[in-house]
Amino acid sequence: MSSQVDGNDVPHIARGLEGVIAAATNIAEVDGEKGKLTLRGYDISELAGNVSFEEVAFLLWHGKLPTQSEYAELMDEMRAARELSAESLACLHDVAKSTSGMHVLRIGASTLSIGDGTVDSISKEDNLKRAARLQAQMPAIVAHSYRIGKGLPIIQPKPEHGLAQGFLYMLEGEEPSQARIDGLNAYLVAVSEHGLNASTFTGRVVMSTNSDMVSAMTAAICALKGPRHGGVPGPVLAMLDEIGTVENADPYIRNEMTQGRRIMGFGHRIYKVRDPRAAILTVAAEKMASITGDRHLLDLTQAVENTCVKVLAELKPGRDLYANVELYAALILHSVGVPSEIFTPIFGIGRTSGWTAHMLEQMDETKIIRPESVYVGPRDRKFVPMNAR
Repeated sequence: MSSQVDGNDVPHIARGLEGVIAAATNIAEVDGEKGKLTLRGYDISELAGNVSFEEVAFLLWHGKLPTQSEYAELMDEMRAARELSAESLACLHDVAKSTSGMHVLRIGASTLSIGDGTVDSISKEDNLKRAARLQAQMPAIVAHSYRIGKGLPIIQPKPEHGLAQGFLYMLEGEEPSQARIDGLNAYLVAVSEHGLNASTFTGRVVMSTNSDMVSAMTAAICALKGPRHGGVPGPVLAMLDEIGTVENADPYIRNEMTQGRRIMGFGHRIYKVRDPRAAILTVAAEKMASITGDRHLLDLTQAVENTCVKVLAELKPGRDLYANVELYAALILHSVGVPSEIFTPIFGIGRTSGWTAHMLEQMDETKIIRPESVYVGPRDRKFVPMNAR
């Protein structure tokens, strides 16, 4: 199949690599038609609410859920590894007062190779340990840099804290409620892995060169920073604040669509039905609301979703635009009580498990990822000296 570009026949170009199968994976299956996400063969709805985030990370890395002893060993390993090096902390102190969010996460993540004597090893065993260490340290980068940026001292988690509890404690210096821990844990499970998305693909490309896992993760963070990929939960919350009431949902959405503006938290390149991760986070939000008694934002979010699906079907029939994970991510993260400016970095904490699982899998491949391009620029140009141009 070919097309015409400037009068020349060129092969079909899969823009954005859409429809191109670039990897065979055992990690996750994303079924856009059925709205189904499976991790290592488990429907994500089987995992959400039944396992901790650390169990899901183990599953992604090892291909099976941990036994009680394996889980205890992983928790000990991650707790021992989560403190940042003096050099990483010095870097955060240098940059966190002048930049924030994903910029700090990118810079901080790149320092995690410091002091790692086997960082360039391509041993699977070394990199399994590295995956657990990087996962343990990512929450510290986000929490510490946030506090430094606010002029507050950093706080280390307690020995007994798991990842979600420890992150909230590092962020605030107070023991979080179980409802908030459960809400954040549900969010991290929901975003832990999602197939060959832009950031995961970026990480696999870097790993395919036999580069190191820290470099590959830093590159993945760079891809996640882009608002087309990971920067939507904050704007979703701003949209919900602007709508304000359930009654205002219909006129707001109609006006935005008439003006040609995008409705935040709707539509997905893969899913043609409701994002299954939105369903998981809806359940988590319902649980939190039943404990706190505060349903305002949940009711508003559900009203916006129902109204938007109705209006989209009316004004853009056949487009298959439904709620994606970002709509309910904004709700759950706000309910947990974390600042909106670190919504995307928190996404990065959760997705580290999936990124590193794909990096481990990519190590088994023998070919570097190197797609081809088609040249469509000018030809047969003749050199002209500078004084004659």
